[in-house]
Amino acid sequence: MMKLNFFSRFIHLLLVLLSLQSAVLGQTSNDPVHSITSALRDREFEKALQLLQPSIQSSPKNPQLWTLQGLAFAGKGDSQSALASYRHALIIAPDYLPALEGAAQIEYEVGSKDAIPLLEHVLKIRPGDVTSHAMVAVLAEKDGDCATAVKHFSKSGPILESQPEALQGYGVCLLKLKQTDEAIQVFQQLMTARPNDARCRRALVTAQLDAERPQDALTTMQPLLASNLDVSTMRLAAAVYEANKDTPNAVKILRDAIVKDPQQTALYVDFAELAMDHQSFQTGVEMIDAGLKLQPGAAQLYVARGVLFVQLADYEKAENDFEKAEQLDPAQAMSAAAQGMLAEEQNQNDPDQALATVRAKLAKKPDDAFLLYLQSAILSKKSPEPGSPEFQQGLDSAKRAVGLQPSLSAAHNVLAKYYLDAGQNALAAKECRLVLEQRPSDQSALYHLVMALRKTGDEAEIPDLLKRLATARRAATRDESERNRYKLVVTPAS
Repeated sequence: MMKLNFFSRFIHLLLVLLSLQSAVLGQTSNDPVHSITSALRDREFEKALQLLQPSIQSSPKNPQLWTLQGLAFAGKGDSQSALASYRHALIIAPDYLPALEGAAQIEYEVGSKDAIPLLEHVLKIRPGDVTSHAMVAVLAEKDGDCATAVKHFSKSGPILESQPEALQGYGVCLLKLKQTDEAIQVFQQLMTARPNDARCRRALVTAQLDAERPQDALTTMQPLLASNLDVSTMRLAAAVYEANKDTPNAVKILRDAIVKDPQQTALYVDFAELAMDHQSFQTGVEMIDAGLKLQPGAAQLYVARGVLFVQLADYEKAENDFEKAEQLDPAQAMSAAAQGMLAEEQNQNDPDQALATVRAKLAKKPDDAFLLYLQSAILSKKSPEPGSPEFQQGLDSAKRAVGLQPSLSAAHNVLAKYYLDAGQNALAAKECRLVLEQRPSDQSALYHLVMALRKTGDEAEIPDLLKRLATARRAATRDESERNRYKLVVTPAS
């Protein structure tokens, strides 16, 4: 968590109090408050507390005195008593800024969410307070509320320049919100401040990869590649090499990472994904087998191998692996999706068996968006007549899937197909456009949108859509050729 210098905060509050004392209350050097603030300024906290006792007894509704007591307790390191004093001051005067700031500081330092309403209150009174913006941002980022965090980070001004942890959190939140260009700027600022910090450099590389700037990522990565690589850096380097279509180096460094740390499950999963991308399914299985010998209880490895078995059309082994993954980790979210993938593949040869598999899973997880999508997709492949029970069940499943998970593009595509078959062309076009907002080159959405527009007679867009469809198909063909350029082979370690 971003650290703020308490003494600086203390001095700031004290100056506020002194200005209030002299400018508003007209206090003199003989006034008790003057003696109390002098003791605080000299860090004589026990003396200040002694002076405060009779003053508070005689003026119990004076928020300034309670706040001074909070400062004295805080100076002694008694945070709980300080917080109680600040809270008492706020009961008397809810908008009393020094007490708000003092209470917020203490809540913030222990990472409490209770600091946020206090800080937001400060910002209502003083909207330009960069420190309060920064503190709200850090707490929101810690709580996973990136939208709030980014909003306040952007208003934190130069205070972030000296707070690398806060900058890191800002960049991570920007990535989560898909604001990759802004994230790159933040991570570049972070790396400029700490050029020798490998973690900062890795963060920038990750942002550049997310922004689909693989060559920039490789350039940024170079100083790390020249040093003694740790496994996390090697794993990232493999992703960078693969993004730059340098599969041999990606495979080599990932394999070296596995040799260096054979207990790290994620490395085997990364290798399996590489194998998938390059149609080297058996090689991926062999690597996962090696991982399972060392980690027979790793659910992720069973899921990864099951997915590879699906591609090899070895459905029985795939089902066994997915069931094993669920036994080992019932919360394994990937397993349900992977089992759905199995059903989707089985659908090519035996749609009835695929449908039975999905329905068995839905009986246990009736609100699983992916399984609902699969049920609708399998039923659609059977070409049911509009109005028939199967057609209606498929349509309802697709609707529920997109309702539960609006980002599931495949569900929007199958729903568009149902609408087309039912003659509801405007609704079909709407579903296609939702897909294209997320995936502008989605071939299924482009094709179905062309069909929907033709049926409605609205053909002005069609020439442009057909060009986009042709471009998407050419790009898909190139990508497929690129994936097939290399086949992965596992050789024994030396």
